[in-house]
Amino acid sequence: MARRKPGTGDGRFSTATRLRLLGEQTAARVYRSQTKRQARRSRLTGRAAFLALVVCSLVVALAYPMRQYVSQRGDIADQRERMADAEQQVERLRDEKARLQDDMYVRRLAREHLHYVLPGETGYIMIDPEAAEQRRKDEGSADRPWYSNVWEGVDDADRD
Repeated sequence: MARRKPGTGDGRFSTATRLRLLGEQTAARVYRSQTKRQARRSRLTGRAAFLALVVCSLVVALAYPMRQYVSQRGDIADQRERMADAEQQVERLRDEKARLQDDMYVRRLAREHLHYVLPGETGYIMIDPEAAEQRRKDEGSADRPWYSNVWEGVDDADRD
């Protein structure tokens, strides 16, 4: 008996031969499909890697300028605020200068702050009760040596 090639379809082959042939065909199909997947996967991975590289490059390239831009915008806002405050201060000083040109205003300031009185007037000064109480507490300092009073004054200045 002459043996024929497997797969010719005459049905005389053993089950083992048929299984082996079927296994080889299945293995070939699986190998072809894996090769196609790997080819597709590697192409997609390369594109994704390039895209990721481009995006990362853009982020790195733009990070420092964007930080500088945001920082400078904050500085500009601060400077505008300071400029507005300075303009208000200038307006207040101009108003004060204009008021100081008036003799009556200057006299009133002298009477209030320097306790000036006009001839024929009697000046009175009202004493603050809290300030008088503070003086009474300080009267005990006459009993101490002078250097204790000096150090206490330095300590008081540090607290203020």
